[in-house]
Amino acid sequence: MTDAPGRLQVWCDGEEWCPITSTAALIGKKWHPVIVHRLLTHGPSGFNELRAAVDGISSKVLSDSLDDLERKHLVDREVVSDRPFRVRYSLTDHGESLRPVIASMHDWGTEHLEPAEDRESSIA
Repeated sequence: MTDAPGRLQVWCDGEEWCPITSTAALIGKKWHPVIVHRLLTHGPSGFNELRAAVDGISSKVLSDSLDDLERKHLVDREVVSDRPFRVRYSLTDHGESLRPVIASMHDWGTEHLEPAEDRESSIA
């Protein structure tokens, strides 16, 4: 797949088109920003590399998330070999342009969050 030319078209429910709502629709799923972050950090990666880098994600959820990110023109999937079957995932130009957004999320989390002692004491 090649990067879609120009701007991505995203539908926004509501009376007026909202760039915040539309961006959240693209990357708002639980694992999407984490996957984009890992690809920004590690560069193009195979499926198993990504699964190891995204702690806590199942293979099914990773596969579904990568398919969704590909449909949204943020991730590119390249078949590297047929035998054994291997693919490599990389960010498109649109995915790469999320770098400052992901960096801001990282910086905010570093400044305002800390690990909870256990699940019950976590706010999320």
